Amino acid sequence: MNFTIDTNSEVPKYQQLVNAINNELANNRLVSGDALPSVNVVCKTLQLSRDTVFKAYSILKEHGVIESVPNIGYYVAHENRKVLLLLDTFKAYKEVLYHAFVYNLPDNVIVDIQFHHYNIENFKTILHNSKGKYFKYVVMTFDNPEVPEVISEIDNAKLLLIDWNVYANKNNNFVFQDFGKSFYNALTEATTAFRKYKKLVFVYPTFTSHPSEAVTYFKDYCKKEEFDFEIVTNPKAFSIKKQEAYISVSDRVLGFFLEQCRSNNFEPGTDVGFLSYNETPMKQFIYKGISVISTDFKQLGAKAAEFVSEDKTIQEYIPTKLILRDSL
Repeated sequence: MNFTIDTNSEVPKYQQLVNAINNELANNRLVSGDALPSVNVVCKTLQLSRDTVFKAYSILKEHGVIESVPNIGYYVAHENRKVLLLLDTFKAYKEVLYHAFVYNLPDNVIVDIQFHHYNIENFKTILHNSKGKYFKYVVMTFDNPEVPEVISEIDNAKLLLIDWNVYANKNNNFVFQDFGKSFYNALTEATTAFRKYKKLVFVYPTFTSHPSEAVTYFKDYCKKEEFDFEIVTNPKAFSIKKQEAYISVSDRVLGFFLEQCRSNNFEPGTDVGFLSYNETPMKQFIYKGISVISTDFKQLGAKAAEFVSEDKTIQEYIPTKLILRDSL
């Protein structure tokens, strides 16, 4: 292994050795059955203590990366590949993405899933600590000015950005959904249903991390189609009225809507309308069916798995579609 220990690094020496071996595996410089240098050889070559080398080898053995045979030594086990899947949060539609991703991966790929919760310190810590540990990195970014520098530290050939085109450059691999023009097109498809109502209300809570470009395209759509419209940013001020249709990026607001329908004896799809963002497995069954605008998260997960499985670049947008049900 062509590797040196960085004595000034904050990363412990044993972890540097673990990372180095994982990196050799990720780049096919070590393959199944290859012998590793003995503990004594590594100690002498890298000037490490036996405890440090033994700890690194023990961690690799615990993770199933290497195996040991008494009186023979250590060697690379079956060719497992570890992948980091870094998501923002784990909501119902992210679960669809996750299961599609895992289902479409080869059997020798192990997925570590972590969440940054839109916290830049979490994001930095997770990616910093993961450097050199993974075969591929599938990362959902967010709108923070520090994000570009953090992701630039990951080898571009191993990095896939997913979901939202924010801070991506022309050389990045990506699988994105479109929150702008595709959203506008989906609203256009719903025009006939919207005509049943006198006003369109976009509930866009201040706590949401949904891209704000959706608000711009909503306004453009309403002006073009000559709908009376309103933007509501405070869910506490959300109060439904007859002959109004509501569009929401938050499932919390969907809950408020259904509660108010029940208390006011309003029939969704007749007295009031509702269009939700992001399909989940249950929305087709809730209250005769909730209409949605959504990308295909199953396809997004499958495309991400394709990046991991195949040695090729990928730059693709997954279509956003309208699914009309009885709520609109």
